[in-house]
Amino acid sequence: MTDPRYESDALGAYATNVLCVAGLDHEHADIVARTLVEGDLMGHDTHGLALLAGYVGALEAGTMTKHGGPDVVSDRPAALLWDGRRLPGPSLVARGIDALAPRARELGSATLVIRRSHHIACLAAYLLKATEAGFVMLLASSDPSVQSVAPFGGTRALFTPNPIAIGIPTSDTPILIDISSSVTTNAMTARRHASGERFAEPWMLDASGNATDDPGVLFSDPPGTILPLGGLSAGHKGFGLALLIEALTGGLAGFGRADPPEGWGATVFVTLYEPDAFSGMAAFDRQMDWLAHACRNNPPRTAGEPVRMPGDRAVERRAYQRAHGVRLHPAIVEPLRACGARYGVVFPDAAAV
Repeated sequence: MTDPRYESDALGAYATNVLCVAGLDHEHADIVARTLVEGDLMGHDTHGLALLAGYVGALEAGTMTKHGGPDVVSDRPAALLWDGRRLPGPSLVARGIDALAPRARELGSATLVIRRSHHIACLAAYLLKATEAGFVMLLASSDPSVQSVAPFGGTRALFTPNPIAIGIPTSDTPILIDISSSVTTNAMTARRHASGERFAEPWMLDASGNATDDPGVLFSDPPGTILPLGGLSAGHKGFGLALLIEALTGGLAGFGRADPPEGWGATVFVTLYEPDAFSGMAAFDRQMDWLAHACRNNPPRTAGEPVRMPGDRAVERRAYQRAHGVRLHPAIVEPLRACGARYGVVFPDAAAV
């Protein structure tokens, strides 16, 4: 079989079993597994099940908390701060959305900031949960223990790629934006380096500040950096976005890069907005539907390649792969299989498609 595909439910059950045998409580393991599979369903295959081995390694090393819930540091009607206690990020974010929803319904918007979360995986994987409930959702994350992106004009890494995601409901396909403040991610850089591939453009700086398409500079001694979004000519925009995300995460959390590193993890910002508290859902849909239609019907730069709204491809791919099986990136299948084999959990067979 040249293009093996796997049933999404079987992949989810496999990941849940591996995490549980590694010691994670089932309530957390189930959410983590579903979030990772959701990343692959939507096509974000560097932030889907590719992360499972790293999560299991964190459980084995004791750097991911296996039991319990977050500590509530501050609780006001529209503003929450949690200490995540290094619990798995997908579980904390999913629990956070559930905590914010009734507050946003009542107050119009509500915000949660989480400090000392473990890694939260693919940000886009959370957006449909919010948009299907009629919320606009803003989600951002930073990892205060990791540095791979230099400030614009600099050569020493200070930030992570600092992703930000926005889910916007419409009367049809939601708009799902998932971007980072750098031109590429740590995971994609590592994958390209491992496979001996280079980037199509100079997205990296070596340690001396020279632009290069070689992902290997991030792993050299001394290391290079990933360029901010906008690259050499307009990287001040990505730099500004990175600072915004640092303020929303580390700043509001009171825990970030000014503190001693604790290992791979996240500081997280989540806000839900209820359109009915503003102009109303019907008015919101009218505006967003008009905008989406105008974008999709804009004259294309290349004939036969119409404008796609952010999320269109992910929603289509998700539906197709739920029906026909998930195509995993070839580089992760054997590591996934080996991850379960250590615990006696058998990786599922490819689906008949």
